[in-house]
Amino acid sequence: MKNLPRLLLPAVFLAAAGSFRAENLAVLGDTVHTMTGAPLKNGVVLVHDGKIEAVGPADAIRIPDGYRVLKAAVVTPGIIDAHATAGLSGVLNQPHDQDQLEKSGAFQPELRAIDAYNAKDPLIAWIRSYGVTTINTGHAPGALASGQTIIVKTLGRTADEDVVNPAAMTALTLGNGGLSRPDAGPAAAGPKSPGTRAKAVAMLRAELIKAQEYAKKREAKDETKRPARDLKAETLLRAFSGEQPLLINAQRQQDILSALRVAKEFGVKLVLDGCAEAPAVLAEIKASGFPVVLHPTMARSNEDAEGLSMETAAKLKAAGIPFALQSGFEAYVPKTRVVLFEAALAAGRGLGFDAALASVTTDAAKILGIADRTGSLEKGKDADLALYDGDPFEYTSHCTGTVINGVVFADGPH
Repeated sequence: MKNLPRLLLPAVFLAAAGSFRAENLAVLGDTVHTMTGAPLKNGVVLVHDGKIEAVGPADAIRIPDGYRVLKAAVVTPGIIDAHATAGLSGVLNQPHDQDQLEKSGAFQPELRAIDAYNAKDPLIAWIRSYGVTTINTGHAPGALASGQTIIVKTLGRTADEDVVNPAAMTALTLGNGGLSRPDAGPAAAGPKSPGTRAKAVAMLRAELIKAQEYAKKREAKDETKRPARDLKAETLLRAFSGEQPLLINAQRQQDILSALRVAKEFGVKLVLDGCAEAPAVLAEIKASGFPVVLHPTMARSNEDAEGLSMETAAKLKAAGIPFALQSGFEAYVPKTRVVLFEAALAAGRGLGFDAALASVTTDAAKILGIADRTGSLEKGKDADLALYDGDPFEYTSHCTGTVINGVVFADGPH
């Protein structure tokens, strides 16, 4: 831990000292990956008032007077982390900055990440220094229902200022990680139930039924017969409407199938999370139509994730299943992975460069429901860019700058 503050100091200083003022920019790249077609050679991205004004070859775009010029070997859309806990799991790894998992109850979907997210935690600036501009972060796997996630830009201001979606998904865990028996995961220290997989699914089904019944009672013509507000039920009802899907962490094949079974029974919108054993049930996942936020490529293969593979991303791609990559929850200091590195390793394990970059840009944006704002370099979208001095997936390359909503952060090189 002694060296960690020194590692983070440049990013922390710039985040604190920055004015967060959007600039008019001309970002020049030897290669510009717009994610809308073939990469541009000698390309330009014009930024005005926090939005992308124009994208194209340098010989076709005039740079207006007064625009600040940034240059890089490679320019990509800002990197998107489709599932993280950064901002709730803090850099110090001490009780006072660890808000990612509430252990007092097994089923607490009403817990809101926006009420715990610390935009100024040094980890936010640290991941931003690698080009990560947007994260879907919140409560960690470890309870049957641990809470909600929030989609935020990594600007480092406040949760309310940086928010994109304050209640994006509801995080649940099926499998050993969400059980409360002595040999199970983090929830074991809290409630006594659920103790088995069957009990966990039964509890989930019971809560979904309660939500359905609550909705009917709330529509009673006689106001005196309407029930008091129920935050659990109201959260789950947003999964029925599709507004706030259930993000179900399921690693083993039987848990993946249980999640799909529940979704089919209740007609709720679902995003599969983790999916270490996805290759065993590719046909079922494909038939469901639900996307996957795959486990980190370099996650440890133990417990429920003992069947994971670095080739799983490539297999999902080959099967035509929409997916994105994530940093996930990291129990060790510094409490987060860097999703750029996870994509890089997946690229080298069969996924390839283009699909790997898409998994942390366009594809992630689509799954998170924010593709109208970010994920690609197109006119009118948020000016979120990552600048590198070489191939972003090459170990020896550095992120030389990150642009978020037109605000320039020179946290690197890293």
